Amino acid sequence: MTLINTTPIKVLIGAFALFPHLSHAEGTFSLTTGIDYSSGKYGQSDSTDITYIPFTGKYEADNTTLKLTVPWLKIRGPGDVVGGNTPIVLGKSNRPITTETGLGDIVFAATQTIAQLGETDPLLLDLTGKIKFGTASTSKGLGTGENDYTLALDAYKKVQKDLTLFGGIGYKRLGDPTGINLNNVWFSSAGLSYKINQTTNAGIMGDIRQATMDTSQPLRELTLFASHKFYDHYKVQSYLTHGYSDASTDWGGGIMLGRAF
Repeated sequence: MTLINTTPIKVLIGAFALFPHLSHAEGTFSLTTGIDYSSGKYGQSDSTDITYIPFTGKYEADNTTLKLTVPWLKIRGPGDVVGGNTPIVLGKSNRPITTETGLGDIVFAATQTIAQLGETDPLLLDLTGKIKFGTASTSKGLGTGENDYTLALDAYKKVQKDLTLFGGIGYKRLGDPTGINLNNVWFSSAGLSYKINQTTNAGIMGDIRQATMDTSQPLRELTLFASHKFYDHYKVQSYLTHGYSDASTDWGGGIMLGRAF
């Protein structure tokens, strides 16, 4: 079971992780898209508004999941905040507001369930490796232009009939853009998911991440989410996020639609 896009897991994009952990002996392929919007000042006088539209293909077989995300990105702001659903603050220049659009950073992730501890409602452990390719334009201020590498361990445990607890910890190695030294960071997340009925889940989760620069603050965010499965092969998920530090978005939210084949 892959947690909803954890690095941190703010936006839940395309994984729909809080449904039961299932094996796919013959393999299952799914496509997901939607829209994510966030706005925050990130310690500056003007807000940065980010619209992130991912196109994600995911393949699941047995205990292995492979996922590729190709996003479109729009950023309106002074140019000191880059990236998509997990923005990086590169400075505090307070330049004039501009609007740029284009290809975002392509991300590939591979997840393997490495342990199922216990007979009834086992504790599940997933190990994920992720590469963010620096495909977003640096001249437009859409990305750092560098690759990032992430390794994360996630755990899931059903504690009651309809209640699942989850959490994770990971480490991200950030590529340094020209003239800027970014810190490699630890991050973690924790939350719960409640199964309202056979097709609908809702829950809450919190994310924290070390500061990406010595002059910035750690990230701290809280997300409420709900997901619904319909017509057997379709899933829709919506979420709302609020940040609690200058490195976090003030408010964000989105909706994602997935189709399994």
